Amino acid sequence: MFYMNEILVKQIEELLKEEDKLSALCNVTAAIYQSMDNINWAGFYFYKNGKLQLGPFQGKVACTSIEVGKGVCGTSYSRKMLLNVQDVNEFDGHIACDPDSCSELVTPIIFENKIFGVLDIDSKIYRRFGIEEEETCEAITKLIGKKLAAK
Repeated sequence: MFYMNEILVKQIEELLKEEDKLSALCNVTAAIYQSMDNINWAGFYFYKNGKLQLGPFQGKVACTSIEVGKGVCGTSYSRKMLLNVQDVNEFDGHIACDPDSCSELVTPIIFENKIFGVLDIDSKIYRRFGIEEEETCEAITKLIGKKLAAK
């Protein structure tokens, strides 16, 4: 069965044609934030200097760095796998950058076995994210990985 939000993925594909990577990623976060219902944060953490450092985002002020293997973002990065946390209170070691967040979807950004960071999306609603959001975020992070790997 096919669930992915094709319109959002196509929009992001177009946004990533922007030559400047930072500008493109800023617009990607805006597109996600505007397109997904009931989310309160959407953004990136990129691996730099041994940690995940905050990148472009939409939402409240966020944690600026996260240790690899810590919290949902650090765990997703270290395991190189998508994590769909339906209730952040049940995730051992969750980092509460925004105490209003109830569920979280984190997708690693990988291209040709190189991991760049993660796409992180939070919601004030428990059990907010399903298979459509997972498939959409995986498609988006593949596009982003390809963009980041380009010279």
